[in-house]
Parts: sequence; structure tokens; C-alpha cells
Amino acid sequence: MGALARMREAIVGRSKSSPRGLSGVSASGLGMRGGAGWFRVMESYAGAWQSNVEVKLADVRHHYAVFSCMTLIASDISKLPVAYTELASPGVWEPKNNSAYSPVLERQNNYQTRLQFWESWMLSKLGHGNTYVLLDRNANGNVVGMHVLDPNRVQVLVSSDGEIFYQLSTDELSGIEASSVTVPAREVIHDRWNCLYHPLVGISPICAAALAAQQGLDIQTQSVTTFRNRGVPSGILTAPGSISDETAARLKASWTTLYAGDNAGKIAVLGDGLTFSPLAATSRDAQLVEQLRWSGEVVCSVFHVPPYKIGIGVTPAYNNIQALNTEYYSQALQVLIEAAEALLDGALGLGRQQGTQFDLDNLLRMDTQSLVTTVKDGITAGIYTPDEGRRKF
Repeated sequence: MGALARMREAIVGRSKSSPRGLSGVSASGLGMRGGAGWFRVMESYAGAWQSNVEVKLADVRHHYAVFSCMTLIASDISKLPVAYTELASPGVWEPKNNSAYSPVLERQNNYQTRLQFWESWMLSKLGHGNTYVLLDRNANGNVVGMHVLDPNRVQVLVSSDGEIFYQLSTDELSGIEASSVTVPAREVIHDRWNCLYHPLVGISPICAAALAAQQGLDIQTQSVTTFRNRGVPSGILTAPGSISDETAARLKASWTTLYAGDNAGKIAVLGDGLTFSPLAATSRDAQLVEQLRWSGEVVCSVFHVPPYKIGIGVTPAYNNIQALNTEYYSQALQVLIEAAEALLDGALGLGRQQGTQFDLDNLLRMDTQSLVTTVKDGITAGIYTPDEGRRKF
């Protein structure tokens, strides 16, 4: 057992409640089978289990819109620096360099950059509805490291008097060498959202987008299979008279060899009075493109991402970039950012005059002309000093 694991067990031993015999509260994934929890199987629609329809989380993540929305949100938030701030005057927070807090906000552990850490945090929350971050403390009790855990290896436990614990399985990167160690809630940041069934159980937006995403995957799979295997043109070969089974089999084999798979689309030459009647619907008739776009738009609506951000639909005119970015921020990012700030404040033990804050300047960046006008007017009105105005660029 490593030093970190021993420290966790020592912390549990000092807790007021004993972790023994605690009841478990778990957030299951899509298609989960068995195990204790508030729900065991996530249905893609009511009665899906009766029809043997199962949507698997791993498969749904392969849908282009799900992947795009998750990675877009996670990467955009990860690009924002996080600073330690202090309340200088009512409503005005100023970034400060504090030796106790700033280092862990700049580098959370020794195997991830700041961008990688925040991507892991957000992808876990987006994909599972829960992010678990194990805190690493020094001898003085200050947080000096943070580790995003695999949500499948974490079990939330509640004692008889309502105190919360977390049961963690082996995780070499975070220093947990024991097969299982239980820690109190103050040692774990639990970022969760969409708690529809229990305040300790977060639910991923994917559960609402699963059916649309699965439909999109099915359409793509069917389209690939169709274009790879079918003969083009496709339909019925008709002979003017009766033919033997042997002749029919020979004609079918010849047609498949010449006009299916890699040979699809070649010109067919018919003889002996044969006629061809096309049957298969084209992709336009089947409206595959429209159906794929619809499935992508549903996914975007669940993640609150404007469709044009991932290449769906018409991109708005770029006459006001700031307005577009502000809309995206308020719909998709703000709740995630503010939740992370509040959890960091609590984990670091910051008081009311202290806080953590994501720098939104890069996200809400204006076009150059608007930025020049805004800074110029701000300096004239005494809102910015000249040096503060220059830093905006």
C-alpha cells in the first residue's frame, strides 16, 4: 500500500462516522446490467428493454455529433486559465499569486498539463454525468494535487447519519494501490449534474440523446453496407422467356461480380433481350442526409450547443462574433464553469473574500475593431488604465 493510500485510510479513521455497512448510491451507465443503484438499465425509450433494444454508451460516443459536442465543450473550457482571486472591492475580484493555491491551479498533477486535466474533468462529466477528483494534500493539509478518477471505479456511500464517503478502486496514477479504499467526502470533488433521481447521482446528457445518436449510427452503418455491397444499378433483370435455375444463378453471379462492391456504378450492357428495372431507393429518396442532420441537431440540443459550432446547418453571418460566443457561453459552458469554480473554492478551503475564477477573455473575444472601440471607450471613461487596456490585446 502506498503512502497516499495509507493517508486516505488514516483520514477515514479520524472521521466521525464509520464507513462500515454504508449503503451505496451509484450512477449507472447506458446499458448497465445488474449492480446496486438508483437505476440499473438506461432505456433509449419506454419499453425498449421489452423489445431487446439496448443503447451502449461506448457505441453512442462514436456518433459524430456526440463526439463533437463533448470534445468542443471540454476543449473550450480547458483553454481558459484558472486563477486565484481576492475580493478587492464590492463586486471586483483581482487575480493574485498565492503560494498556497496558485501552483495547484496551474499544474494539478505530474502527468497532465492544465489543458489535459480540465479536458478529463469535463469529458467525465459530459460522458458520465459525474466527475470525481481525488485531492492530494501535504503535511499541512493544503491541496497540492488533484486527480480525475475513472467514474466506473468510484462508489458513493452514505452512512446512517447522512455523512458521505467515496469508495475508490485501484488507480495507479492517483496513488491508490489498495484494491479498495474509502475516503470521506472532503477528500473528493464530486462534480455532477442532471441529478434527476438522486442528489448524489449525476446523469449524462447522452441518456437523452442516445436514441437519436443510435439512429444516426444505424443510418450510417446501413448506408455503408448498402453502397459497399449492392449492385448499381440495382433492380430486377427480366428475360423475355423462361430460363433455367442454372442460367438465373449464373446471371445473378455475373451481375454481382461486375456491378457490386468496388465495381458499383459501372455501365451495364444487356443482351439476349434482358431488361433492367431499378428498385432500390436512392439516398435522396431515403433522405439520409436530412435524417443524419436531424439526429445531429437533436444531440446538439441536448448538449445546448448551437449546431453550427459542429458544422451542422447554416453558419450565422460573422457580423458580431462576440454575440455568437456569448450565446454559446451562456447556453453550453456557463453552468459547467461556475460549478467547477464553486467546487474548487470548497476544495481549497477558500473564504468569502477569496475565490477561483476562469479567465473568459479568450472565450468571449471580440473582433479587433470592436475590441479597439471598447478599450478606447473604457480608458476614456476611466474604467481601464492604459496598461489594462493593452493587456486586452
